[in-house]
Amino acid sequence: MLTFEVALSFFGIAILLALTPGPDNLFVLMQSALWGRACGMLVVLGLCTGLVGHTIAVAVGLAAVFAASETAFTVLKLAGAAYLVYLAWGAFRTSATAADAEKPARQSKMQLYRRGIVMNLTNPKVSLFFLAFLPQFTSPARGSVALQTLSLGGLFMLATLLVFGAIALFSGFLGERVQRSQTAQLVLNRTAGVVFLGLALKLAFVNR
Repeated sequence: MLTFEVALSFFGIAILLALTPGPDNLFVLMQSALWGRACGMLVVLGLCTGLVGHTIAVAVGLAAVFAASETAFTVLKLAGAAYLVYLAWGAFRTSATAADAEKPARQSKMQLYRRGIVMNLTNPKVSLFFLAFLPQFTSPARGSVALQTLSLGGLFMLATLLVFGAIALFSGFLGERVQRSQTAQLVLNRTAGVVFLGLALKLAFVNR
C-alpha cells in the first residue's frame, strides 16, 4: 500500500508533468477551442480512460512487450500517427466547406470521448513512460506491487483530469466566443489540421 509521503510526492510530480506542453494537452486545447468547454472535457475524460489501459498494462507487464519489441512499438506509433492524420483531414475538410454552413458540424459526445481514448492508447511513449515511471514509486515491502501500480495510475489520472480540465475550461471559454465568427471558425479548423499533422509526424518519427 502507498504511504502518504509517496502518494503526495508522486501526485506533485504528476501535476508538473501534466502541465508540461505535449501532444495530449495541446490536443485538449484545440478540441476545446473548436467545440467548447463541455466537448473539451469529454476529450479529457477519454484521455483519462486511455490512462486506465496504460496503468493496467504496466500492472500486468504488457508494457514491457513494447519496451522490448521494436515491431510492436512501430506498429502502435504508426497507428497513432494514422489516426492523427485522419483527424487533420477532417479538420481541413471542415474548413473547406464551412463557408457554406453556419458552423462546423458538432461531433457527438461519444465521438469526442473516443478521440481522447484512441489518442492516448495509440501513443507508445505513454506506455513506455508509465513502465519507467510508476515502478520507481512501488516497493514489494509495502505489499502488492500491482495494487500499488494501480493506485499510482489513479493518482496520475486525477492529476491529468485537474490540469487538462482547467485547459479545456479556459480554451473552451475563448472558443465558444470565436465560434460566433465564421472567419475565426475557419482559422481554428485550419490551425487544428496543422497541429494534428505536426503531432502525427512527431509520433511517426519518434524513437523508443
